[in-house]
Amino acid sequence: MAVAVQQFSTKERILGAAEELFALHGFSGTSLRQVTARADVNIAAVNYHFGSKDNLVNEVFRRRMDAMSRQRLERLQAATADGRCELEPILAAFVEPALDLAQDRQGHAFIRVIARAYAEQNDGLRKFLSDQYGHVQRDFARALAACLPDLGKETLYWRLDFLGGALTYAMADFGLIKRPAGVDEATHRRQAARELIRFAAAGFKA
Repeated sequence: MAVAVQQFSTKERILGAAEELFALHGFSGTSLRQVTARADVNIAAVNYHFGSKDNLVNEVFRRRMDAMSRQRLERLQAATADGRCELEPILAAFVEPALDLAQDRQGHAFIRVIARAYAEQNDGLRKFLSDQYGHVQRDFARALAACLPDLGKETLYWRLDFLGGALTYAMADFGLIKRPAGVDEATHRRQAARELIRFAAAGFKA
């Protein structure tokens, strides 16, 4: 049992160190030597748990996105139960789990990692994300299409892409609207979610 706990701890330390360094320096700008130094492990530990740097990058995403994807799909199922077709609850199922992750103190570095994924040309990572999480996007596209029968498929996917970009921006909190003094982070994020959902609904219906 002690060995299993130690292995888990080592793997988590490597993932945490890699996430922080990828956020700071990007994927190509971070070496495995930097990761091992930050995690206080040797290179053999990285090879044992991940096999390669590309696999390490993938696992950094999997650690956060598996849970977020489950939450999204559970909420989508609830939003469309009994044949219901309401746009804003479907959009809330997509938006709110992501903003919840952004509010999590441990998720802050991952938000910057997502931004790196948008900025860097990493075909292997893009294929991994498409293979692992593309079904989530397709499920939401089908649910939105049912609510918007007159909207063409190509237009629908353009707008879903735009929503993803706006959501990433909101997660990073780069915008003009900053959290007012006296307003806690959870309240500020709920307000951001409400405004983004309303904005997205209007965009999809346009």
